[in-house]
Amino acid sequence: MSETRKAAVSGTVRVRFAPSPTGYLHVGGARTALFNWLFARHERGTFILRVEDTDVERNRPELVKGILDGLRWLGVDWDEGPFHQSERLPGYRAAAQQLLASGAAYLCYCAPEKYAGGDASEEEGVEEKSAHRRITRCSCRDGKPSDPSQRPAVRFRVPLGVVTRFDDAVFGPREVSNDEIEDFVLLRSPRGDATESSALPTYQLGAVVDDIEMRITHVIRGADHISNTPKQVLLYGALGATPPIFAHVPLILGADRTRLSKRHGATSVGSYHDEGFLAEAFRNFLALMGWSPGGDVELMRTTELIERFSLSGVSRTNAVFDRAKLEWFNQQYLQTLPIGELVPAVRRELERSGLWRSE
Repeated sequence: MSETRKAAVSGTVRVRFAPSPTGYLHVGGARTALFNWLFARHERGTFILRVEDTDVERNRPELVKGILDGLRWLGVDWDEGPFHQSERLPGYRAAAQQLLASGAAYLCYCAPEKYAGGDASEEEGVEEKSAHRRITRCSCRDGKPSDPSQRPAVRFRVPLGVVTRFDDAVFGPREVSNDEIEDFVLLRSPRGDATESSALPTYQLGAVVDDIEMRITHVIRGADHISNTPKQVLLYGALGATPPIFAHVPLILGADRTRLSKRHGATSVGSYHDEGFLAEAFRNFLALMGWSPGGDVELMRTTELIERFSLSGVSRTNAVFDRAKLEWFNQQYLQTLPIGELVPAVRRELERSGLWRSE
C-alpha cells in the first residue's frame, strides 16, 4: 500500500496552501490551492491555510484580503487557519536555537548582502538552472567569523560528502549531492537597532517548522520548488522529524511557452471574477491545467472533480493557459447549469452593472 493510501485510509491526510502576501492570488497559486483542496476533499483530509508573511520588506499586508477573497470565489474553503507566520515567530527562533545547540547550524558573520538574494529566490521557488553548483563555504562554518563586527545570522550546516534523496509523487525519485547545496540561512541577522530576539526566519525554516507543527502529510506545490526540497529534507532530519510526501506540480505557461506573467494578460484570479466568469467553470478549467482524470472527459462538476482527483493523474509536463479554452468552459456552463444555479450569478453581474431591478 502506498504512503498516500495509508495516510488516506487512516484519515490523517493534512495539506496546506501557504501564499505570501507579495501579490494578488495569481493563476498558478490558485491552481496549487485547488490541487491541495481537491486532494484533501478526495481523501477526506484537512486543508490548512497559512499566510507566510515574515518577509517584512516584500510583504503587503493589504493583499491578504484579496488572496482570501480569491480563494472564497474559487470555492476553495479551508478547515484550519488562516495562520500567520508573523504571529508564530517564537517557534522559529526556538527551532534555530535547537539546531545551533545540536551543531546542525552555526552563527554566520558574513554581510547580509551576501545572502539576501538567495532568500528571495528560495521563497519564490526559483529552480536551479545549472546541473552542478560550486559552493564556497564561509569561514564562519569552522568557527572563524568572517567579520566579527557583523551581527550574526544563523546558517544550516549542510553535511558534506553525502547525497540527499527524496521521492516525489509526481517526478519520482530525486537526489542531490550535498556538496552542491549551500549552507542556507535559517534566521536573518537583526537589522538596525533590532534586538537579537527579533531575528526573522527565512522561507526554509518557517515552512519546515510549520509543516512539522501542523502535521502536514503531503506538500503539493509548484515544480519550481523542487530545488528547495533537499534543503527542507535536511532540516526535517536535523529537527528529528519525518519529511512529508512531496508532490511538485507542473508550471503554467503562456501561449509562447514562457512562464505565465502579466504580458500574457490577466494573471490575477480576481480579474476573472471581475470579468464575470462563473466560478465553477473557472475551477473546472483550472483543475485540468496539469492534471487529467483519464479519458476524454473535460466538463466535470466539482463533486466529480473531487471524486476523480489523485496525484497519479498529475502530469510532469508544463501546462499552457488557453484563454479561448477558458471561455469555452464558461460558455458550456452557462448553457448547461440548472437555472436555479445560474440565476444568482446572472443577478450579481446585473447588479454590478446597475441593470438589476428588484421588482
